[in-house]
Amino acid sequence: MTEWVLEATGLGRDFRQGPTTLTVLRDLEVQIARGERVAIVGSSGSGKTTLLQVLGGLDRPTHGKVRIGGSDVHALDEAARGALRNRTMGFVYQFHHLLPEFSALENVAMPLLVRRMASAEARARAAALLARVGLAERLDHKPHQLSGGERQRAAVARALVTEPLIVLADEPTGNLDGANAAQVFELMLELNRERGTSLVIVTHDERLAARMDRVLRLAGGKLHEERASGV
Repeated sequence: MTEWVLEATGLGRDFRQGPTTLTVLRDLEVQIARGERVAIVGSSGSGKTTLLQVLGGLDRPTHGKVRIGGSDVHALDEAARGALRNRTMGFVYQFHHLLPEFSALENVAMPLLVRRMASAEARARAAALLARVGLAERLDHKPHQLSGGERQRAAVARALVTEPLIVLADEPTGNLDGANAAQVFELMLELNRERGTSLVIVTHDERLAARMDRVLRLAGGKLHEERASGV
């Protein structure tokens, strides 16, 4: 029996624009298995980022449910929802969103400190993961002292340091040049294989999407599954 890390049922999201209602998501069904890699593609403005935010509990659906690890995300109050995100989810964005006043080590340790882990253990875990992503010599560097590719690798480490069930990534390589984009994408696939963390990536790059286990295309507010090579 398949173990679903994420299940969304009847998912819809409307936005009011004056007297008009704009429907972005229409009764979507999404299921992500443990360790699965899924790409979400679609034209600009199709609602890919909105879908990811709703799946991650960062935006409320107009109707429908999202379950992560069996918990109904949007049935929780804000504090419980934040705790669930910290425990089960990691996020990677197009822009790294590292805190500029903190070092790479401090940024990556932050999610563990939020859950009240002892500082020494949090820093040790963060240092080990930063070493895994090739930043062992950059632990004390602040974001402005890192290259674009290094900042994004630190962001990937921060997303994975809590050992989440699932990582949601919104155009994680969209702000990088070709070589750095390829490096970061390969790193995410390697860490997915090593850790068994499910991976959902919104991307405009069809070549990257084709390497995932499944490709879901968002068009007209609906998801349509396409074939992927998964290599």
